[in-house]
Amino acid sequence: MQIIDEALVEQIITPRPLDSHKGTYARVMLIGGLQHYHGAIMLASKAAVYGGSGLVTVVTDSQAITALNMYLPEAMVISYQDDYQKLIINQDVVVIGPGLGTSTQALTILKNIFAIITPNQCLVIDGSALTLFANNQLSLPITKLTVLTPHQMEWQRVSGIKIADQNDITNQAIVDNLNAIVIVKKHHSELYTPHLPAQKIIVGGPYQATGGMGDTLAGLVGIFLGQFKTTAKTVAAALYIHSAIADKLAAKQYVVLPSHISDCLPATMAHFAQQNHNKKAN
Repeated sequence: MQIIDEALVEQIITPRPLDSHKGTYARVMLIGGLQHYHGAIMLASKAAVYGGSGLVTVVTDSQAITALNMYLPEAMVISYQDDYQKLIINQDVVVIGPGLGTSTQALTILKNIFAIITPNQCLVIDGSALTLFANNQLSLPITKLTVLTPHQMEWQRVSGIKIADQNDITNQAIVDNLNAIVIVKKHHSELYTPHLPAQKIIVGGPYQATGGMGDTLAGLVGIFLGQFKTTAKTVAAALYIHSAIADKLAAKQYVVLPSHISDCLPATMAHFAQQNHNKKAN
């Protein structure tokens, strides 16, 4: 299995052009945080903002709006009870699933997104949206690029492969028939792209085993796809940088909080952008 390393990240994260503006860096919509799962969408949205999105829109429960506005004033927040669907057409990327839940309302929202999203947009499906997708045998919509971000139990639901039987051969066979890239989250998470060699990271560790870690990754994957090239390499770069930051924090911390990973994104991305610039200058 191929190893994803920082050399790839240096290729993806480039210096920002001087004449760019917020519209240059992607419009990302994140949908989730229904019922009692407001924290999940907050963490995913923070990753999108701190990862560089020019415009972040969060669709969530009306009860979460005040908290989200205070937690992340850079994001625009609307209720799923409002007419959010008309805003989807203007998005570069839609991330759905963090804290979405598995209610009838959640299923309706997921089906609406699948029906509305276009081939010019990217889609990231995470968390309970994956469970809804699997349990209701939905078909993936046609998009510019779709990424699934399951942990192993969610991947079991989607793929039908029991955790004990999940390996690069069985996983790849399923992904080859999906119109999507799949990140299987585990110790040394793996990335599968249809008809291409499987990849994995060798950064990250048990200090990441805390709530919201996957939500943060989903938001980060979303903004990387919107901000950089829409390729599997960009997804791999997001996966790597998420756990590489955790490694650095873990040098002095027993547990790494997802929000702290997002806090480190601007400086870490600046480092890789400078590395990219230096290599081109040489």
